[in-house]
Amino acid sequence: MSDGELADVVFDATGNPAAMQAGFDLVGHAGRYVLVSIVKADISFSDPDFHRKELTLLASRNATRADFDQVIQLMESGRLKADAMITHRAELADVPEHMPAWCTPATGVVKAMIELDNPLDNPHQEPRHEPDHCQ
Repeated sequence: MSDGELADVVFDATGNPAAMQAGFDLVGHAGRYVLVSIVKADISFSDPDFHRKELTLLASRNATRADFDQVIQLMESGRLKADAMITHRAELADVPEHMPAWCTPATGVVKAMIELDNPLDNPHQEPRHEPDHCQ
């Protein structure tokens, strides 16, 4: 989002009902709102605004603790190879350059790994402050 324009896609995985509800106001005309978190609270939105903006609402459930335990067990046993799922990699500073391509299905991204500098490797290195490129 920039210059007061609303987003084409809003993706919420906060698990915070207030943030999830507020997300509806951030999606622009014909935009998509993706909700990943599951909460016990009710989430509401303005039906007239939803239809006027012609929004698409997508839902997906987040993994449970049992899901994570199963995946970790499979990885530890060697039956699941995480590296096989990582199709793209980039340093954190290069993510704004790569993100448009990663969001294009033709690119074939399964999982994109964002690699971070380890501050323990160079304790005297100043942290990088990147500009906000969120769209």
